Parts: sequence; C-alpha cells; structure tokens
Amino acid sequence: MTATTGLRWLVVPRPDTPEPSRELVGGKAWSLWRMRSLGLRVPPAFVVTTEACAAYFERDELPEGLTDELTTGIRLLERELGRTFGGGERPLLVSVRSGAAISMPGMMDTILDLGCNSEVEAALAAETGDAEFAAEVHRRFTGFYGRLVLGCTEDLDELADTGAVRAAIAEDVGEAVPEDPWEQLHAAVAAVFRSSRSRRAMAYRKHYGIPEDLGTAVTIQAMVFGNLDDDSGTGVLFTRSPIDGTREPYGEYLPRGQGEDVVSGRVTPKPLSHLAQRWPRVHAELIAAADCLDREGRDAQDIEFTVQNDELFLLQSRPAKRTARAAVRIAVALVDEGVLEPGEAVTRVTAEQVRTLLRPEIAAGAGEKAEVLACGVGASPGVATGVVVDTPEAAQANPGCVLVRKSTSPDDVHGMIAASAVVTEQGGATSHAAVVSRALDTSCVVGCGAGTVDALVGRTVTVDGGSGVVYAGELPTSAVDESEDDDLRRLTQWAQRATSVTVTTTGAAGPVFDADSEAADLGEQLPAIPPGTKTVRGAVFCTPEGVRAALDAGVDVIVTPHRLPVLLAAIAHQRSAT
Repeated sequence: MTATTGLRWLVVPRPDTPEPSRELVGGKAWSLWRMRSLGLRVPPAFVVTTEACAAYFERDELPEGLTDELTTGIRLLERELGRTFGGGERPLLVSVRSGAAISMPGMMDTILDLGCNSEVEAALAAETGDAEFAAEVHRRFTGFYGRLVLGCTEDLDELADTGAVRAAIAEDVGEAVPEDPWEQLHAAVAAVFRSSRSRRAMAYRKHYGIPEDLGTAVTIQAMVFGNLDDDSGTGVLFTRSPIDGTREPYGEYLPRGQGEDVVSGRVTPKPLSHLAQRWPRVHAELIAAADCLDREGRDAQDIEFTVQNDELFLLQSRPAKRTARAAVRIAVALVDEGVLEPGEAVTRVTAEQVRTLLRPEIAAGAGEKAEVLACGVGASPGVATGVVVDTPEAAQANPGCVLVRKSTSPDDVHGMIAASAVVTEQGGATSHAAVVSRALDTSCVVGCGAGTVDALVGRTVTVDGGSGVVYAGELPTSAVDESEDDDLRRLTQWAQRATSVTVTTTGAAGPVFDADSEAADLGEQLPAIPPGTKTVRGAVFCTPEGVRAALDAGVDVIVTPHRLPVLLAAIAHQRSAT
C-alpha cells in the first residue's frame, strides 16, 4: 500500500498506489488518497496507522520503530517539496491530524504549524518577506502545542506574542514547548492518539454506538497557509446544503485565516460568494472539484480547503454530516440523478432521522405574536423549548435544556448531546456548534451576537433552528404529516418494497395484538407476542426494539401512525441479520 517498502506503522497515500484500507489509515488519509487519485491538488502527506494507535495504548508509549519511520516519512515530504524540517532556507512545517475510520468531526485533536521554533520563524520571515506572518505562525503553534500536548488550560488565543504564550504555558503546567521539531512531532503523535480516548470522543462514540476501541490514525501533512497574505484564506464547502439538502454549494470562506479559525466559531467567515467575487478562477476550480467529489463519492461531501497565494489546495473530503431534512432530500435526489437505486437510497436515511423530521413545528402565526429574544443564523432546523443554561455540565445535569455559549468546542460535546437546542453568540454555519448540532439533529442558532448568554441564561425559551430565532417562553406547535411531504412519500413507497413486513396506518383484517392495552402492566418491558400473531399495533412497535421483536415473531403487519420510521427500522434489522 505504500510507496516505501519496509514500513510497519506508516502508509503513504499516493495516487499510484493501491487503495489503502480505511480501517488502517482512517477516513481523512483515505480521502487524501482519493483526491490525489482524481488529480486534485492536495498537500503531500503520510499517515501513522490505527495499528500504531492500538500498540501505543498497549504500552502507553510510541511503539518500537515508529520514531524511525516518522523520520522516513518526513524525509519523503522534504524531497517532494524541496523543504527542510526544522530549519533551512525553505522550512517545512506540518499539521498532525487525527482521523478515525468512522468520521467523528471535531472530537479529536489536530495540531497545526508543527516544526516551528525560533530558527524556523526567522527562516519563514526571510522566505516570505513577512516577519509578522512568521511570528503569528510561531505563536499559533506554541498555543496548539501548549493546549493539546502539554494540557495547558489557560486562554492563550488573546496573548500578543510567542513569548507571552510560552510564559503562560510554563506557569500553568510547569513545562516548556520544546524547540526540537522531532521532539515536537513525537509528542504530538502521542497526544493525538490520546485524544481518541478523551471525554468528548468517548461521549460521541457512546451516543452513536461506535466501538470504544476504535482509536485513530494520525495524518502528517505539509502545511499550506491560508493566513499568509491577502491572496490567501481558508474555508469549508458542502456540495449540497447540509440543512435542507438543496443541490447547490453551501459554505463559508475566511480571508487570511486557517481552518481552526472557521471551525472554532471565534470568527464569523464570509459567504462563498466573497471567494467568487475576489478570486473567480479559484472559486471555479473549487466548484469543479466539489462536483467531481460529489459524483465520485455518490453522496454529499464536506470539503475543507485552503487558498495559499491564489492557489487552491484541498485538505479533506468526507460524507457530510446533515440534518434529517437534508438526509431525506439528498437520498431522493440521488435516485433522481441516477446515482442510487431506490433500495440503496432507503439505507441512507435512518428511522431516527425520520422521527426527528416529524417533530412538531411552531404553530402557524405563533411566532408573529411572540417576543423575540435573539436572532442569528439558523444552522440546524427543529423547534425546542427549555430552560437556558450556559455550561455543558449544567446541560448534562438538566437534559432537554437549551445550551447557550459564546462559541462551542469539542469539550462541550457532552452538554450538546444532553441539550434540546444550542445557541451561540459567535460563529457561522460551518462552525463547530453548527456541524455537531446537525450531526445530532439538535436545533441550533449561531452568531446571535455579544451578550446573548447573559440575556438568556435562566429563561425558558423556544428555539427555532430553521429561522434562526429564539423566542421567549414556550410557543404552541403543530404536528407534521409525512403523507404531505413528497420526499417522505417516495421513500415510504421504496421502503415498503424493500421489506417483507407491511406497515399501515389504517389497520388490517383479522385479529390484532394491541400492545398498548398491556403497557400498564409491563412498564418498559416488551410485551410477549402470542404465537401465530400476524398483525400488531401499539406505541412499542414504533421503536426499533419493538420492530425487531415483531419481525422475529413472524409478524406480517404493523399498524402505526407513521409508516416510514417503522419501515426503515425493519430494513435496518433485516440488513443486520444477513
């Protein structure tokens, strides 16, 4: 799988090599191989495998031979780029990025600008002719290393220079950021491994049923600098709207920024139209690449990109996290486009997503009479009512509340999982809060402005993540009818053809076993379905557990108010049983 033989812990994803195993190299490195294979411009990289991660946790140290192989990988990057790691007239800096086999956006650590020290800062200043840029690279790297490797808990982002950042780190943790780039690299790889077992990563895996021992690969990639000059920037592009599934590019661009600036939510980026107006050639190249990746990936893609000195580089492409509405629209659209067959399309939507989509909406006219407390960008649709709290710990202690933050970070994920809605003062539609809320199908409004936390905390509010409005109090809602939605109606038809059980809303001929009549005696237990039963009804048969019990008992017909969630649960059970 590699262009270099004799490597145990490393893979070099190059276009002239066979497709690497996603389980071995992680989704991020696999996407680099795919993009390079398609002829797209990607900074060169190599990857430390998930096997090395497993070996690290066996002995709590880098496995034997890995440090030598890291040297080999860096030498490959040096030869390809004509740069030198740790010094020289053209210094090489790298990013050290996590990447599990199953996408976990923002849950593990990434360290940028690694390899920077005082000597490299001077060389970078000489090469670019911009001492301020070089100093900013050094300051940023020092902060990354201090937080993610040394465990510094101080707020380092607002400190003026590298010296101040170093001093704050040393005072907080009693350690210094090393000048030796090789020491930096070895420690950073270990830190990324450890981040796969962080509190936030464990909470995410538990919520989505991902194996606890999944681990992570570590991608080491040559840096490109979106913060280099006025002809540089960074951004995120979704090939289809992750909010409603519309077939049009959706994303943001931040001039003179790095990817971390966009994701963190601390800065509100500009719309992609800014890139189109400022650099139409680069924008056209980006859209062409996005169309290619959407087509080849047979799904909506989430693409990270950087522009350095008017040249486009793609950093990652992965299936986009999306709302339930977007999942439904995209699945149906891909059938219409001839990309998917209906039988595959119904596997792209889960029963839980449809149940989410059928949640009540604000009743017609109710919003017109209500007091508006805050407005921002609707980042994840849905309506939720709850008491506002301002810390993830408070959210976890009060499930169903509304979590309001200045901006969110991976350390807030446990609270975001518990909350019914998320609201932020800062950030845009591709910020951490927005992306994670869409993955959770949690109502989210971002960019409401300074003072929002203080104005809302302790109040009962209703959040409309579609319109981007936060209302005072609890607003009345109305139910959604799946039969009136064309996409849901078509999915229901396809799903009924894909499963043997008949799901109906109107009942069936013959005797019916009604589980609701026994619910009071059974509590949360599944009822015992009498042998030979062919038709069942009751709330329990709207749940995945109830659907499994009905199918395992040989039931032919399930009567339920909403057909599609039950059909999709039946398909999922049938697929898992084969």
